[in-house]
Amino acid sequence: MKDHGVLMPGVRPREVWAWAMYDFANSGYTTVVVTAVFNAYFVGVVAAGRSWGTFAWTLALSVSYAIIIVTAPVLGAYADAHAAKKRLLAVTTVGCVLGTALLGLIGPGDVALAFLLIVLSNVFFGTGENIVAAFLPELARGEAVGKVSAWGWSLGYIGGLITLALCLGYVMFARAQGHSEAQFVPVTMLITAGVFALAAAPTFLVLKERAKPQARAGAAFGALARVLDTLRHARKFKDLLRFLGCIVLYQSGVQTVIALAAIYAQEAMGFTTEDTILLVLLVNITASLGAVLFGQWQDRLGHRKTLALTLLGWCSMVLIAYLTTGKVGFWVAANIAGLCLGASQSAGRALVGYLAPADRHAEFFGLWGLAVKLASILGPLTYGAVTWITGNDHRTAMLITGAFFVLGLAVLTSIDPERGRRAAIAAA
Repeated sequence: MKDHGVLMPGVRPREVWAWAMYDFANSGYTTVVVTAVFNAYFVGVVAAGRSWGTFAWTLALSVSYAIIIVTAPVLGAYADAHAAKKRLLAVTTVGCVLGTALLGLIGPGDVALAFLLIVLSNVFFGTGENIVAAFLPELARGEAVGKVSAWGWSLGYIGGLITLALCLGYVMFARAQGHSEAQFVPVTMLITAGVFALAAAPTFLVLKERAKPQARAGAAFGALARVLDTLRHARKFKDLLRFLGCIVLYQSGVQTVIALAAIYAQEAMGFTTEDTILLVLLVNITASLGAVLFGQWQDRLGHRKTLALTLLGWCSMVLIAYLTTGKVGFWVAANIAGLCLGASQSAGRALVGYLAPADRHAEFFGLWGLAVKLASILGPLTYGAVTWITGNDHRTAMLITGAFFVLGLAVLTSIDPERGRRAAIAAA
């Protein structure tokens, strides 16, 4: 982060580091709770392995994402109008940390309470993710948003890796003491909440709110009016809106992998909890490398080409996971997913920043969050429904997941980033 040429005037490298530390902090939640530990615990222990367990898990996530879909654009517009990004981020952080800690109370049979806490904690997580992304265009120059975005994503995967490693250390200790999953998984929730709270502190101590209020306080209806105005004038931003549609498609596949990787590993491939955590640890390393490597190329290669390469990688991952019957093949597929995960997430966020008008960053990142959350409903819920209908046939569900990446790639070919950038500059 020593390259001052990529930063906006007045932005110091330590402020970018503080912004990126939020990615470090919140990645523990999505890695441990959504991807590696609590999801499999919910299906196997809380729901006692019943046939509807996977569907119930995806339904809980879907409800949370539906709430975010309704609230994200309005909150984003409100944050822009009142220069309130940092205040809203503090609220979502406290909410997610507390919700994660309360998951430590969940034991066998506590399906309803677990469902409620997953919904609440994930709403706070997803809303905070949108808000912190809206700081990016204030920190990085337009031609370097890909590089700075990659710094955040790569540090985020390191944060997820460290949190997961701490949890693995405790799980191995607890196993040696003869403890069961019902005893040690709740403790990992407390570890995750603690890391989130500590690692997020630099963001609130160092990161500045540079936006200026654009409306009087309390103008909630004004925030909604801004969103409606954006939708009414959608023709001015056709490349951005087309890209949001592309995001819905390919992120349906990405979010399915994130939400169901551990479940697939244990149900289809016979992995243990420790195997799964080790797998996700390695995937976090490859994801961090993918974010850094593609971030260096993205601004030179082009946002669209970079994303297209990652979507081709996702297609190959799905095919390998579907065809393989051994653990080695699945390890290969999982690490291809890791490389593509870091790259595609960073590239998508950067392209939204590149195409968004300068005076509506939070608003358009709210729409980006809306697209991702819609995908987070469509993809995992489709997977959960397929497994329920087919009697837990996870391989068929994985193959259907691949169709989302193919469709996303098809829409991506119709997007012209430079035309979209010119429209954003003209609108601002």
